[in-house]
Amino acid sequence: MNVGAFVCSCANTCDIDLEGVRDGVRDVEVVASSSHLCDDGLPAMAHLIEEYDLDQLLVTTPEPRCQDAIREVAIERGLHPDATAFVDHREGAAWIHDRDAATAKTARLLNARRTGLGHEPISRTVSRDAGEAVAVVGDPETAAALADTADVTLIANGQDFDAVDADLDDVTLARGRVVDVVGEYGNFEVELRARVTEDCISCMDCVHEGPDGMVTRAPVDIDPAAPDGEWADCCPVDAIDLDGVERTLEADQVIFPAATGTAKSGQIGLYTGPVDGATIAAVEDLLGGIEKPKHLDLDMDVCAAGESSQPGCNACVDACPHGAVDRPHVDEVSFDLVACQDCGACTSACPTGATTLRDPSNERIAREVETLLDPGEDDGLLGGLRGNDGIETPVVAFVCSERADDALRRYGRLAREDDDLRYPPVLPVRVNCTDTVGEAHVMHALAAGADGVAIVGCGGSCLHSGPDPKAELVRRLDRATTDLGLGERVTFLAPDPQEPKAFVEELSQFVVELDPTPVPAGDHEATGTVRDDKPNPPFNSHDWTLESVRAVLEHVDPPREMIRGLKDFGWMEVSDACNLTPTCSTMCPTDAIRRTDDADLQFNHEDCVNCGLCEEGCPEIAITMHDGLDLSKLPENRDGERWETVYEGEMRNCVRCGKAFASEGTAEHIAGEVGELVEGVAPKAEHSIFEYCADCRAYLLFEEGGR
Repeated sequence: MNVGAFVCSCANTCDIDLEGVRDGVRDVEVVASSSHLCDDGLPAMAHLIEEYDLDQLLVTTPEPRCQDAIREVAIERGLHPDATAFVDHREGAAWIHDRDAATAKTARLLNARRTGLGHEPISRTVSRDAGEAVAVVGDPETAAALADTADVTLIANGQDFDAVDADLDDVTLARGRVVDVVGEYGNFEVELRARVTEDCISCMDCVHEGPDGMVTRAPVDIDPAAPDGEWADCCPVDAIDLDGVERTLEADQVIFPAATGTAKSGQIGLYTGPVDGATIAAVEDLLGGIEKPKHLDLDMDVCAAGESSQPGCNACVDACPHGAVDRPHVDEVSFDLVACQDCGACTSACPTGATTLRDPSNERIAREVETLLDPGEDDGLLGGLRGNDGIETPVVAFVCSERADDALRRYGRLAREDDDLRYPPVLPVRVNCTDTVGEAHVMHALAAGADGVAIVGCGGSCLHSGPDPKAELVRRLDRATTDLGLGERVTFLAPDPQEPKAFVEELSQFVVELDPTPVPAGDHEATGTVRDDKPNPPFNSHDWTLESVRAVLEHVDPPREMIRGLKDFGWMEVSDACNLTPTCSTMCPTDAIRRTDDADLQFNHEDCVNCGLCEEGCPEIAITMHDGLDLSKLPENRDGERWETVYEGEMRNCVRCGKAFASEGTAEHIAGEVGELVEGVAPKAEHSIFEYCADCRAYLLFEEGGR
């Protein structure tokens, strides 16, 4: 791929050193600059595309009109419409930082964008066929608005539509109150409960005879609070059932304004809360089915959700704010890739890599972070020592690409007029949502030399999980970094478009209070793995976090061996109740538990992802799992030994052949459970039947006549 980078000063409104940016850009065929690239710089750009046979362009402009002009030139020269990538050097750098910082940041942004191009996934899609049946609960205006494009059923939910001012001629009315809504887009079931059956002929007798105000006309139904009485016998077709009747209405999509929804932030095809034009458009867009990008890659072979009817890790189910992850059975999880909204919450929560985000992938994020933090070559104009290129305190900012990114751009425009709105030159990494960011991403940034990490999200206006999970993540990670000897280095910020000064003050205070990290920038390149022989995909949360912790430990002397706050690590404690049954070692999804031939139970702290499956499934309730990464239990601190004996058992040897056949604990447990049932099966035996191995036990019974 031949890449060219083009830098513009936006008609000299951006105070950046164009030559300095050119010197700082790496790994491209050509770097050119112009004061007005989208106008008089276009002919020179066209010439360079042909001269260097470029097939990918990196251009500094956030302005849509300029982007269109540059893209048009690229297309005219034979480039693909998507072969032009843009970097915001204006609102994101030149208008909010001083000249040196803006110059350095622009070069780093171009380098990071260049790095990211090498990790763009092959486009894949998911699809689902659906019909045009839409159930609308209690909202006649919405039902009427959709009647021309969809097959609409209006569920009364206790309302009377007899005199409603809406055109319902093409709308089917359904009586009953909603009990529950279950299912998924294309296959919803609305459970209804009514006191009038479908045999009703709308004769209105019950309306006239029934309690005032407790029987509706359109559709006919009876209030659950209506008292019994002789009036209930007035129906000529016996359609009144005061005990209530239930039925299920099927629909491809459901609009239920009065409901709150089961998913934290909405489920595709299920619309709750106020209805507006955008809701109508979304419903119409999904009529007939959907085809959309595939957001997740799944590797369920490494999933720690459960085994043998025992639940294990539930992180992805708990994390998903859109109801796209479910448990069809107690020991497994399933993903609805059509319902996925690309927030990344499940991927940052998953410790094993069973679910990973396709774009941006964790590897792409890692490479962009490493590139942003790399100050460049020592002999370069911008490279060398800390702060030599204008970035005094390198802080990585994971920025939500939805509302938070828009807020920061607005701040940049305001800072053009107000110098008080300038803030420190943080290094942004755009993510789909800050739900994408987990402990692995933050620890990696610190391992790559960041002084601090800011998670910049949408706060209470988040379209996905909201601010609470991020606040909890920050609390956990500040505990972990403190235990590592780095002090607190993580924050969560939610920029309000209307309150720029509050954001500037909060970010500035965070940056000012950061001490320089002892971890050098530009040295660490992550592999995302712990060992090559592990089946987990690279850059899974557990392995990537551990690799980053080890990189940090090369430069710090932690005050304690137990690192708290990292959710993907746990250590095992086993009580004397252990009978060495193979349950835990068989169920462990990462093979972090094994039973030796000497009847010892051993544990591998390096591989444990703290899923809790062993503790949940232990029949003797002998296992207790504790949270935390214990440095003393890692192989590098145990002369390379990965396995630790957590319970010393004893094997029982067969009294006839001498072969070890079971642990003493297991044999005693079985004898206690079924001893009375098999008493006397071998009366001539010199020992208990439980003192013999399976082979000798069979031989013994055969000798006694096959009893």
